[in-house]
Amino acid sequence: MSLGWIDEWRKIATNKPKYDWSKLIDWSAVKIYDLSQPLSNLTPPFPTYPPFEFKWIKTITENHVQAQYIMGPLHIGTHMDGPLHFIPNGPDIGSIPIDHWVGEGVIIDISDEVGDLDIYTSEMIIKKAKEHNLELKKGDILIIHTGYHKYAWYQPTADTERYMLRHPGPTIEFAKWVINMQFKWLGIDATSQDHPLNTVIRRVRPDIVEEFERKHGKKIDELMPWPENYQVMHTLPFRYGIVHAENLGGEISQVINKRCLIVGAPFKFLGGESAYARVFAICSE
Repeated sequence: MSLGWIDEWRKIATNKPKYDWSKLIDWSAVKIYDLSQPLSNLTPPFPTYPPFEFKWIKTITENHVQAQYIMGPLHIGTHMDGPLHFIPNGPDIGSIPIDHWVGEGVIIDISDEVGDLDIYTSEMIIKKAKEHNLELKKGDILIIHTGYHKYAWYQPTADTERYMLRHPGPTIEFAKWVINMQFKWLGIDATSQDHPLNTVIRRVRPDIVEEFERKHGKKIDELMPWPENYQVMHTLPFRYGIVHAENLGGEISQVINKRCLIVGAPFKFLGGESAYARVFAICSE
């Protein structure tokens, strides 16, 4: 286990590195792709979490100005999970230098290889990258396109149960590979970077566990034993400074299997364990 990433982030804050992205992007032919989902009081919350709410506290008719008040969990809509979400002595998300949220990255499409409750592996990602002549570099931002964003609440093909309870996910094998690759951060077009049955869903929806076991022909404790797989994409990579964005979507399907400049900008929330984020990719046309 290493917590040297805290010192690394402090180093970035005081000594900003210089980047040369001229070989990555043809700046004369650039398009920006929004990889974010909309957030609304209609957005379903993750199971066991409260909903997102907003209300008017000033109106033009009464106050000559309009203002709103919001309340809700940080883990709804497109958001960046911060270190404090699972690491008590980690930095709050607002203290992480802005440089950490910007970098080269790849959007890898595995949608043709995964379906409901499937397990994806590092081998799948490596294979897809090779098929599209993409090099996976240490320090990259890795965005995984499962295709499940099409079931998010705002889509014409919305299916909340499928989106939240049946999306594919990885095991500890993938988490260890992510650490070995020293990725900067990850992103996923699903409600969690973890397999849904490595979250609280395993406890609150035993019927989904039964569905998983019928599909795979094995007991869940054999394929994804706890505690080592419980929230493993949160508990293990976070110790090495590798956090992630969840609920990506928007135009993500337009940039699959490409290398781009990727930005995941959480709001500067001092003391925050996570934060709402706008994630986008800057790519050459």
